[in-house]
Amino acid sequence: MNQPSLQTRLAARGLDGTTLLLLPGLIFMIALFVYPFLYGLADSLMPKEGAWYANYTKFFSDPFQYQTIAATMWLALPVTIINLAFAVPVALRVRLMRRQRLLTTILVLPITLGTVFVADGLLTFLGPRGWFNHTLLLLGILDTPVKLTNNYWGVFASLLITGFPFAFLLTLSYVTGIDPAIEQAAATLGAGPRQRFFRVFLPLLVPGLAVTFCLAFVQAFAVFPSAVLLGAPAGPTRVISIAAYQAAFEQYDHSLGSAIALIMGAVELAVVLAVLAIRSLFYRGPAGGTKG
Repeated sequence: MNQPSLQTRLAARGLDGTTLLLLPGLIFMIALFVYPFLYGLADSLMPKEGAWYANYTKFFSDPFQYQTIAATMWLALPVTIINLAFAVPVALRVRLMRRQRLLTTILVLPITLGTVFVADGLLTFLGPRGWFNHTLLLLGILDTPVKLTNNYWGVFASLLITGFPFAFLLTLSYVTGIDPAIEQAAATLGAGPRQRFFRVFLPLLVPGLAVTFCLAFVQAFAVFPSAVLLGAPAGPTRVISIAAYQAAFEQYDHSLGSAIALIMGAVELAVVLAVLAIRSLFYRGPAGGTKG
C-alpha cells in the first residue's frame, strides 16, 4: 500500500497552500506588534536604579505621574460616549438618504486633515481673538472673550472633531448591515419608532457599538498632539502619553517611558474588556442582523 505523499499528510494537518497565505500577516504581526511589545516589557523591567519593578513603583508613588491616568480618562471617556451618541442617530438618518456617499465624504473629511492641522485650526477659531469669540462679542452675547484653548475644552473639541468621523463610519457600516425587513416586520406588528429602535435596532447594534466604542476610546486615550497644542501639558491636560514622552525623551529614561506606555496599554485593555463583558449581556448574534 502506497504511503500518502508529504503534501497530502501536511494538508491533513491543516498545512497547505492556503495556510501559507497567513505567513505574511503573521510575520507582520510579530515584527510590528509582538516584538515591540516584548521589547518594551523587557525594557520596563530594567530600570536605571532599584529592583525590576522600580519603574512601576516610581510611577504609582508620584501623584504628578499617576494622576495622568485620571486626566486621560476624563478626556477619552466623555468624548467617546458623545461621539457614539451622535454617530447613531446621524448614521440612522444618513442610511435613508439618496446622496449617502456625498454626505459620508463630508462627515469624514476631518480624518484627512490630521490632528495637528485640526488643532492649529481650532487655535485660530477658538482663540481669544478667533472667529468664535469675535462673533459672540459683535453680537453682544459676551463682554469678554471666553477661554477655549490651552485648557481642557480645547482638547475636548479637537477629540470630538477628529473622533466623530471614525465612530460614524463604523456605526454606519453596522446600521446599513441590518435588514430593513426586520424594521418593517416590527412596524407591521404595531411597534412605534421608539419601540423599533430600542427593541429591534439597539439589540442588533450593541455588538457593533461595543467594538466602535473600544476602537474610538483607544484612539482618544492615545491623545498627544491636541493635548500639547490646545491644552495645558503641565496642568489639567497632562495626559499619560505626555508623561511617557517626557520620561523617554526629556528625562532620557527609556525604561520608565516603556513602563508608562505599558501602564497606558493596561488601562486601555481594562476598559475594552469591561465593555466587551457588558456587551455579552445583550444580543449575542451577528451585529449586522440578517441582511442578505
